[in-house]
Amino acid sequence: MKNENLVPKVRFKGFSDPWEQRKLGELFNERKEKSSQGELLSVTINSGIVKFDTLARKNNSSADKSNYRVVRYGDIAYNSMRMWQGASGLSMYNGIVSPAYTVITPRTNTDAGFMAVNFKRKSMIQVFQRNSQGLTSDTWNLKFPVLKNIRISIPKITEQQIITELFTVINNLIAANEDKLEQLKTLKKLMMQKIFSQEWRFKGFTDPWEQRKFSELFFKSKLKNNSLFSSDKIISVATMTWKKPDASRSSDDYMKTYNIAKMGDIVFEGHTTKEFANGRFVENTLGDGIVSHIFDVYSPVMKLDLFYWKYFIHNERSIGPLLKRSTTNARMMSNLVERDVLKQFLPVPSSTEQSSIGHMLHLIDNLIAANEDKLNQLKKLKKYLMQNMFV
Repeated sequence: MKNENLVPKVRFKGFSDPWEQRKLGELFNERKEKSSQGELLSVTINSGIVKFDTLARKNNSSADKSNYRVVRYGDIAYNSMRMWQGASGLSMYNGIVSPAYTVITPRTNTDAGFMAVNFKRKSMIQVFQRNSQGLTSDTWNLKFPVLKNIRISIPKITEQQIITELFTVINNLIAANEDKLEQLKTLKKLMMQKIFSQEWRFKGFTDPWEQRKFSELFFKSKLKNNSLFSSDKIISVATMTWKKPDASRSSDDYMKTYNIAKMGDIVFEGHTTKEFANGRFVENTLGDGIVSHIFDVYSPVMKLDLFYWKYFIHNERSIGPLLKRSTTNARMMSNLVERDVLKQFLPVPSSTEQSSIGHMLHLIDNLIAANEDKLNQLKKLKKYLMQNMFV
Protein backbone atom coordinates (compact mmCIF):
# COMPACT_ATOMS: atom_id res chain seq x y z
CA MET A 1 0.00 0.00 0.00
CA LYS A 2 2.89 2.32 0.82
CA ASN A 3 4.44 1.80 -2.64
CA GLU A 4 1.05 2.37 -4.32
CA ASN A 5 0.95 5.85 -2.78
CA LEU A 6 4.27 6.60 -4.49
CA VAL A 7 3.02 5.83 -7.99
CA PRO A 8 1.29 8.62 -10.03
CA LYS A 9 -2.07 7.98 -11.69
CA VAL A 10 -0.81 9.08 -15.12
CA ARG A 11 2.57 7.87 -16.29
CA PHE A 12 4.65 7.42 -19.41
CA LYS A 13 4.91 3.89 -20.77
CA GLY A 14 7.95 2.01 -19.53
CA PHE A 15 8.05 3.52 -16.03
CA SER A 16 6.67 1.47 -13.18
CA ASP A 17 9.03 1.90 -10.19
CA PRO A 18 7.62 3.71 -7.16
CA TRP A 19 8.89 7.25 -6.68
CA GLU A 20 11.39 7.90 -3.89
CA GLN A 21 10.84 10.18 -0.92
CA ARG A 22 13.66 12.66 -0.50
CA LYS A 23 14.34 15.83 1.46
CA LEU A 24 14.70 18.96 -0.67
CA GLY A 25 18.10 19.47 0.95
CA GLU A 26 19.21 16.24 -0.76
CA LEU A 27 18.13 17.63 -4.12
CA PHE A 28 19.23 21.27 -3.94
CA ASN A 29 21.99 23.45 -2.59
CA GLU A 30 21.42 27.08 -1.71
CA ARG A 31 23.31 29.48 -3.95
CA LYS A 32 24.73 32.09 -1.58
CA GLU A 33 26.81 33.96 -4.14
CA LYS A 34 26.21 37.73 -4.10
CA SER A 35 26.94 40.42 -6.66
CA SER A 36 25.93 43.96 -7.57
CA GLN A 37 26.57 43.22 -11.24
CA GLY A 38 24.16 41.53 -13.61
CA GLU A 39 20.72 41.89 -15.15
CA LEU A 40 17.97 42.48 -12.60
CA LEU A 41 15.46 39.62 -12.53
CA SER A 42 12.12 39.24 -10.79
CA VAL A 43 10.12 36.24 -9.61
CA THR A 44 6.41 36.37 -10.42
CA ILE A 45 3.58 34.07 -9.39
CA ASN A 46 2.14 33.60 -12.89
CA SER A 47 5.18 33.86 -15.15
CA GLY A 48 8.04 32.60 -12.98
CA ILE A 49 11.38 34.38 -13.43
CA VAL A 50 11.34 37.30 -15.86
CA LYS A 51 13.61 40.19 -16.70
CA PHE A 52 12.60 43.10 -14.50
CA ASP A 53 12.59 45.60 -17.36
CA THR A 54 9.78 43.62 -19.07
CA LEU A 55 7.43 44.38 -16.17
CA ALA A 56 5.35 47.52 -15.95
CA ARG A 57 6.68 48.25 -12.48
CA LYS A 58 8.55 51.08 -10.87
CA ASN A 59 12.10 50.08 -10.01
CA ASN A 60 12.26 50.29 -6.23
CA SER A 61 15.44 48.24 -5.97
CA SER A 62 18.21 49.50 -3.74
CA ALA A 63 20.96 51.62 -5.26
CA ASP A 64 23.43 49.48 -3.31
CA LYS A 65 23.04 46.00 -4.77
CA SER A 66 26.04 44.44 -3.05
CA ASN A 67 23.76 42.00 -1.18
CA TYR A 68 21.79 40.94 -4.25
CA ARG A 69 21.82 37.22 -4.97
CA VAL A 70 23.28 35.71 -8.11
CA VAL A 71 21.00 33.55 -10.28
CA ARG A 72 22.38 31.22 -12.93
CA TYR A 73 20.61 29.61 -15.88
CA GLY A 74 18.92 26.45 -14.55
CA ASP A 75 18.60 27.67 -10.95
CA ILE A 76 15.26 27.96 -9.17
CA ALA A 77 14.59 31.22 -7.36
CA TYR A 78 11.67 31.93 -5.08
CA ASN A 79 10.30 34.80 -3.04
CA SER A 80 10.88 33.70 0.54
CA MET A 81 7.79 35.60 1.72
CA ARG A 82 5.55 34.49 -1.14
CA MET A 83 6.54 30.84 -1.66
CA TRP A 84 3.21 29.93 -0.03
CA GLN A 85 1.52 31.73 -2.95
CA GLY A 86 3.56 30.02 -5.65
CA ALA A 87 6.12 32.78 -6.31
CA SER A 88 8.89 30.60 -7.73
CA GLY A 89 10.34 29.76 -11.09
CA LEU A 90 13.09 28.19 -13.17
CA SER A 91 15.56 30.76 -14.42
CA MET A 92 16.31 30.91 -18.13
CA TYR A 93 18.72 33.80 -17.52
CA ASN A 94 21.87 34.74 -15.66
CA GLY A 95 21.33 37.73 -13.39
CA ILE A 96 20.71 38.99 -9.88
CA VAL A 97 17.65 39.12 -7.63
CA SER A 98 16.67 40.94 -4.46
CA PRO A 99 17.96 39.60 -1.11
CA ALA A 100 14.29 38.83 -0.37
CA TYR A 101 14.62 35.87 -2.75
CA THR A 102 16.18 32.48 -2.13
CA VAL A 103 18.15 30.85 -4.93
CA ILE A 104 18.62 27.08 -5.07
CA THR A 105 20.64 25.05 -7.54
CA PRO A 106 19.93 21.38 -8.38
CA ARG A 107 22.26 18.58 -7.38
CA THR A 108 23.12 15.58 -9.55
CA ASN A 109 20.09 13.48 -10.54
CA THR A 110 17.72 16.40 -9.97
CA ASP A 111 16.05 17.99 -12.97
CA ALA A 112 15.31 21.64 -12.19
CA GLY A 113 12.52 21.84 -14.78
CA PHE A 114 10.68 18.93 -13.18
CA MET A 115 11.06 20.50 -9.74
CA ALA A 116 9.92 23.92 -10.99
CA VAL A 117 6.64 22.39 -12.22
CA ASN A 118 6.32 20.40 -8.99
CA PHE A 119 6.71 23.57 -6.91
CA LYS A 120 3.71 25.12 -8.71
CA ARG A 121 1.35 22.30 -7.82
CA LYS A 122 -1.47 23.22 -5.44
CA SER A 123 -0.59 20.44 -2.98
CA MET A 124 3.07 21.53 -2.90
CA ILE A 125 2.12 25.18 -2.36
CA GLN A 126 0.02 24.03 0.60
CA VAL A 127 3.10 22.24 1.99
CA PHE A 128 5.13 25.44 1.59
CA GLN A 129 2.39 27.38 3.39
CA ARG A 130 2.39 24.96 6.34
CA ASN A 131 6.15 25.26 6.64
CA SER A 132 6.35 29.05 6.29
CA GLN A 133 7.27 30.81 9.52
CA GLY A 134 5.75 33.99 10.91
CA LEU A 135 2.79 35.21 12.95
CA THR A 136 0.63 36.41 10.05
CA SER A 137 0.50 35.89 6.28
CA ASP A 138 2.20 39.28 5.86
CA THR A 139 5.26 37.97 7.68
CA TRP A 140 5.31 34.31 6.61
CA ASN A 141 8.64 33.32 5.10
CA LEU A 142 10.32 30.12 3.99
CA LYS A 143 14.10 30.21 4.09
CA PHE A 144 16.29 27.39 2.83
CA PRO A 145 17.15 25.97 6.32
CA VAL A 146 13.45 25.08 6.66
CA LEU A 147 12.80 24.30 2.99
CA LYS A 148 15.60 21.73 2.87
CA ASN A 149 13.84 19.52 5.44
CA ILE A 150 10.60 19.27 3.44
CA ARG A 151 10.15 15.78 2.04
CA ILE A 152 8.83 15.22 -1.49
CA SER A 153 8.45 12.30 -3.87
CA ILE A 154 10.47 12.15 -7.09
CA PRO A 155 11.09 9.59 -9.85
CA LYS A 156 14.42 8.69 -11.39
CA ILE A 157 16.16 11.40 -13.43
CA THR A 158 15.09 9.94 -16.80
CA GLU A 159 11.40 10.18 -15.90
CA GLN A 160 11.94 13.67 -14.46
CA GLN A 161 13.43 14.81 -17.76
CA ILE A 162 10.59 13.39 -19.86
CA ILE A 163 8.01 15.09 -17.64
CA THR A 164 9.97 18.35 -18.01
CA GLU A 165 9.89 18.00 -21.80
CA LEU A 166 6.13 17.45 -21.77
CA PHE A 167 5.43 20.52 -19.65
CA THR A 168 7.86 22.58 -21.72
CA VAL A 169 5.81 21.76 -24.83
CA ILE A 170 2.52 22.52 -23.06
CA ASN A 171 3.83 25.80 -21.62
CA ASN A 172 5.13 26.84 -25.04
CA LEU A 173 1.76 26.07 -26.62
CA ILE A 174 -0.02 28.07 -23.93
CA ALA A 175 2.35 31.02 -24.40
CA ALA A 176 1.95 30.88 -28.20
CA ASN A 177 -1.84 30.82 -27.93
CA GLU A 178 -1.85 33.67 -25.41
CA ASP A 179 0.28 35.70 -27.79
CA LYS A 180 -1.96 34.88 -30.77
CA LEU A 181 -5.06 35.74 -28.76
CA GLU A 182 -3.60 39.10 -27.77
CA GLN A 183 -2.69 39.81 -31.40
CA LEU A 184 -6.25 39.00 -32.54
CA LYS A 185 -7.74 41.29 -29.90
CA THR A 186 -5.34 44.06 -30.91
CA LEU A 187 -6.26 43.50 -34.57
CA LYS A 188 -9.98 43.72 -33.77
CA LYS A 189 -9.49 46.93 -31.80
CA LEU A 190 -7.43 48.48 -34.60
CA MET A 191 -9.93 47.42 -37.30
CA MET A 192 -12.85 48.91 -35.38
CA GLN A 193 -10.96 52.14 -34.79
CA LYS A 194 -9.91 52.58 -38.42
CA ILE A 195 -13.12 51.34 -40.08
CA PHE A 196 -15.63 53.23 -37.95
CA SER A 197 -13.60 56.41 -38.40
CA GLN A 198 -13.71 55.70 -42.17
CA GLU A 199 -9.91 55.83 -42.42
CA TRP A 200 -10.02 52.32 -43.89
CA ARG A 201 -12.59 51.24 -46.45
CA PHE A 202 -13.24 48.02 -48.29
CA LYS A 203 -12.32 48.10 -51.95
CA GLY A 204 -15.16 49.44 -54.06
CA PHE A 205 -16.65 51.67 -51.35
CA THR A 206 -15.88 55.38 -51.70
CA ASP A 207 -19.12 57.24 -50.97
CA PRO A 208 -19.15 59.11 -47.64
CA TRP A 209 -21.32 57.58 -44.96
CA GLU A 210 -24.78 59.10 -44.68
CA GLN A 211 -25.68 61.08 -41.56
CA ARG A 212 -28.90 59.61 -40.19
CA LYS A 213 -30.95 60.65 -37.19
CA PHE A 214 -31.13 58.05 -34.43
CA SER A 215 -34.95 58.26 -34.72
CA GLU A 216 -34.69 57.17 -38.37
CA LEU A 217 -32.92 54.01 -37.27
CA PHE A 218 -34.36 53.11 -33.85
CA PHE A 219 -37.42 53.79 -31.72
CA LYS A 220 -37.93 53.15 -28.02
CA SER A 221 -39.77 49.89 -27.47
CA LYS A 222 -42.67 49.95 -25.03
CA LEU A 223 -43.24 46.19 -25.08
CA LYS A 224 -43.66 44.68 -21.62
CA ASN A 225 -43.44 40.98 -20.92
CA ASN A 226 -46.97 40.44 -19.56
CA SER A 227 -46.22 36.70 -19.13
CA LEU A 228 -45.22 36.16 -22.78
CA PHE A 229 -41.77 34.92 -21.74
CA SER A 230 -40.86 32.75 -18.75
CA SER A 231 -37.81 33.08 -16.48
CA ASP A 232 -35.64 30.91 -18.75
CA LYS A 233 -35.68 33.72 -21.34
CA ILE A 234 -34.09 36.40 -19.17
CA ILE A 235 -31.12 37.95 -20.99
CA SER A 236 -27.96 39.03 -19.19
CA VAL A 237 -27.18 42.31 -20.94
CA ALA A 238 -23.62 42.37 -19.57
CA THR A 239 -22.67 39.07 -21.23
CA MET A 240 -25.47 38.63 -23.79
CA THR A 241 -26.24 35.15 -22.48
CA TRP A 242 -29.34 33.56 -20.98
CA LYS A 243 -29.41 34.43 -17.31
CA LYS A 244 -30.12 32.05 -14.48
CA PRO A 245 -33.33 33.33 -12.89
CA ASP A 246 -33.21 34.94 -9.45
CA ALA A 247 -35.69 33.06 -7.26
CA SER A 248 -36.53 36.22 -5.33
CA ARG A 249 -37.33 38.12 -8.55
CA SER A 250 -38.98 35.53 -10.75
CA SER A 251 -42.55 35.69 -9.55
CA ASP A 252 -45.18 35.97 -12.28
CA ASP A 253 -46.13 39.51 -11.25
CA TYR A 254 -42.52 40.71 -11.16
CA MET A 255 -41.74 39.07 -14.50
CA LYS A 256 -44.54 41.09 -16.10
CA THR A 257 -42.52 44.28 -15.50
CA TYR A 258 -39.64 43.06 -17.67
CA ASN A 259 -39.07 44.65 -21.07
CA ILE A 260 -39.14 42.51 -24.19
CA ALA A 261 -35.88 42.58 -26.18
CA LYS A 262 -36.17 41.04 -29.61
CA MET A 263 -33.33 39.82 -31.77
CA GLY A 264 -31.65 42.91 -33.25
CA ASP A 265 -32.91 45.29 -30.57
CA ILE A 266 -30.32 47.41 -28.78
CA VAL A 267 -30.39 47.63 -24.98
CA PHE A 268 -28.98 50.53 -23.00
CA GLU A 269 -27.00 49.59 -19.89
CA GLY A 270 -26.40 52.65 -17.74
CA HIS A 271 -23.60 51.39 -15.50
CA THR A 272 -20.58 53.60 -16.02
CA THR A 273 -17.11 52.09 -16.24
CA LYS A 274 -13.63 53.22 -17.18
CA GLU A 275 -14.25 51.92 -20.69
CA PHE A 276 -17.81 53.27 -21.02
CA ALA A 277 -18.00 56.64 -19.32
CA ASN A 278 -21.72 57.20 -20.03
CA GLY A 279 -23.01 53.65 -20.18
CA ARG A 280 -23.29 51.59 -23.37
CA PHE A 281 -25.58 50.03 -25.94
CA VAL A 282 -25.57 46.25 -26.38
CA GLU A 283 -27.30 44.61 -29.33
CA ASN A 284 -29.38 41.52 -28.70
CA THR A 285 -27.73 38.84 -30.83
CA LEU A 286 -28.99 36.03 -28.61
CA GLY A 287 -32.68 35.74 -29.46
CA ASP A 288 -36.09 37.03 -28.38
CA GLY A 289 -36.25 37.36 -24.63
CA ILE A 290 -36.70 39.77 -21.74
CA VAL A 291 -34.51 42.17 -19.77
CA SER A 292 -35.03 43.93 -16.47
CA HIS A 293 -37.15 47.08 -16.55
CA ILE A 294 -34.04 49.09 -15.57
CA PHE A 295 -32.78 48.68 -19.16
CA ASP A 296 -34.11 50.80 -22.02
CA VAL A 297 -34.79 48.87 -25.23
CA TYR A 298 -34.68 50.40 -28.71
CA SER A 299 -35.91 48.51 -31.75
CA PRO A 300 -34.74 49.04 -35.36
CA VAL A 301 -37.12 50.97 -37.61
CA MET A 302 -36.11 48.77 -40.54
CA LYS A 303 -34.08 45.60 -40.94
CA LEU A 304 -30.44 46.37 -40.14
CA ASP A 305 -27.31 44.27 -40.54
CA LEU A 306 -27.08 42.33 -37.27
CA PHE A 307 -23.30 41.97 -37.08
CA TYR A 308 -22.45 45.50 -38.21
CA TRP A 309 -24.66 47.11 -35.56
CA LYS A 310 -23.46 44.70 -32.89
CA TYR A 311 -19.98 46.20 -33.18
CA PHE A 312 -20.79 49.79 -34.16
CA ILE A 313 -23.39 50.45 -31.47
CA HIS A 314 -21.08 49.05 -28.78
CA ASN A 315 -18.02 51.00 -29.92
CA GLU A 316 -17.19 53.73 -27.40
CA ARG A 317 -15.35 55.86 -29.96
CA SER A 318 -18.45 55.97 -32.16
CA ILE A 319 -21.24 56.05 -29.58
CA GLY A 320 -19.56 57.66 -26.58
CA PRO A 321 -20.03 61.28 -27.78
CA LEU A 322 -23.69 60.54 -28.63
CA LEU A 323 -24.33 59.12 -25.16
CA LYS A 324 -22.55 62.03 -23.50
CA ARG A 325 -25.09 64.37 -25.14
CA SER A 326 -28.05 62.08 -24.36
CA THR A 327 -27.62 60.96 -20.76
CA THR A 328 -27.98 62.34 -17.28
CA ASN A 329 -25.64 61.10 -14.59
CA ALA A 330 -26.54 59.54 -11.30
CA ARG A 331 -24.17 57.77 -8.93
CA MET A 332 -22.36 55.04 -10.93
CA MET A 333 -25.23 55.13 -13.41
CA SER A 334 -26.29 57.03 -16.52
CA ASN A 335 -29.90 57.53 -17.51
CA LEU A 336 -30.70 57.71 -21.22
CA VAL A 337 -32.93 60.64 -22.16
CA GLU A 338 -35.20 59.48 -24.98
CA ARG A 339 -35.89 62.90 -26.55
CA ASP A 340 -32.16 63.66 -26.63
CA VAL A 341 -30.93 60.38 -28.05
CA LEU A 342 -33.55 60.31 -30.81
CA LYS A 343 -32.32 63.59 -32.28
CA GLN A 344 -28.65 62.57 -32.41
CA PHE A 345 -26.99 61.74 -35.74
CA LEU A 346 -25.07 58.62 -36.68
CA PRO A 347 -22.84 58.00 -39.72
CA VAL A 348 -24.31 55.05 -41.61
CA PRO A 349 -22.68 53.18 -44.53
CA SER A 350 -24.65 51.45 -47.25
CA SER A 351 -26.26 48.12 -46.39
CA THR A 352 -23.69 46.34 -48.58
CA GLU A 353 -20.77 47.95 -46.78
CA GLN A 354 -22.42 47.27 -43.42
CA SER A 355 -22.58 43.60 -44.38
CA SER A 356 -18.89 43.49 -45.37
CA ILE A 357 -17.77 45.19 -42.14
CA GLY A 358 -20.00 43.09 -39.91
CA HIS A 359 -18.94 39.84 -41.56
CA MET A 360 -15.24 40.63 -41.17
CA LEU A 361 -15.52 41.60 -37.47
CA HIS A 362 -17.65 38.53 -36.83
CA LEU A 363 -14.93 36.32 -38.37
CA ILE A 364 -12.30 37.91 -36.10
CA ASP A 365 -14.56 37.30 -33.09
CA ASN A 366 -14.91 33.65 -34.13
CA LEU A 367 -11.12 33.35 -34.31
CA ILE A 368 -10.81 34.93 -30.87
CA ALA A 369 -13.41 32.53 -29.44
CA ALA A 370 -11.69 29.51 -31.04
CA ASN A 371 -8.32 30.54 -29.61
CA GLU A 372 -9.82 31.20 -26.19
CA ASP A 373 -11.35 27.72 -26.28
CA LYS A 374 -8.04 26.15 -27.32
CA LEU A 375 -6.20 28.09 -24.61
CA ASN A 376 -8.69 26.95 -21.96
CA GLN A 377 -8.32 23.33 -23.10
CA LEU A 378 -4.52 23.56 -22.85
CA LYS A 379 -4.76 25.05 -19.37
CA LYS A 380 -7.19 22.31 -18.31
CA LEU A 381 -4.82 19.67 -19.71
CA LYS A 382 -1.90 21.19 -17.81
CA LYS A 383 -3.94 21.32 -14.60
CA TYR A 384 -4.98 17.68 -15.03
CA LEU A 385 -1.41 16.52 -15.64
CA MET A 386 -0.09 18.51 -12.67
CA GLN A 387 -2.65 16.77 -10.48
CA ASN A 388 -2.08 13.27 -11.84
CA MET A 389 1.53 12.98 -13.07
CA PHE A 390 3.02 13.72 -9.67
CA VAL A 391 2.97 12.04 -6.27
